[in-house]
Amino acid sequence: MKTEKPEKTKIAAASAAHRIAVTGLLAALTLALSFVERTICAALPLPPGVRPGLSNVAVMFSCIALGLPFALGIIVVKAGFVMLVSGVSAGAISVCGGVLSVLSVALLARLAKKRLSYIGISVVSAVLHNAGQLIAASFLVGSALYLWMAPVLLISGVAFGAVTGILLNAVLPALLKIVPHVNKDKL
Repeated sequence: MKTEKPEKTKIAAASAAHRIAVTGLLAALTLALSFVERTICAALPLPPGVRPGLSNVAVMFSCIALGLPFALGIIVVKAGFVMLVSGVSAGAISVCGGVLSVLSVALLARLAKKRLSYIGISVVSAVLHNAGQLIAASFLVGSALYLWMAPVLLISGVAFGAVTGILLNAVLPALLKIVPHVNKDKL
């Protein structure tokens, strides 16, 4: 039986601890951006359900740089925040949209990264986030009543998804400073 060298074990433990700490920081950033977004949206005449998705910058980065389990953890934290602020139904809608969005980021980052930029991945992610929320809302209400919002959410998903992708590209160098152990080939 082969045993690991103590140095390798220390590095692996430090790396795991670092990933957890960075996930906590990214979750806090997600919540802060979500709060800022809520404040901005209250002042703007946006249609119901339309949000810029600023917090998805941190979620996308965590999915691509740290992996799917870490991003899903952040989605659960964000949905918990939404549940506390807006109620159980809003939390359930948030988690459904978030999970679908993160799964699409993980899949596209793995399969299409060479052909699709972060902007493209973000647009698909935003549209699927909105679709997940519409499906959850329709299920909770028990009818397809919310589907009338689909065209508006599709357009806003494309527009704000592009903005989120542009923001991720802009802040990526700063984010990489807090996650130095990331395999640069993943990004």
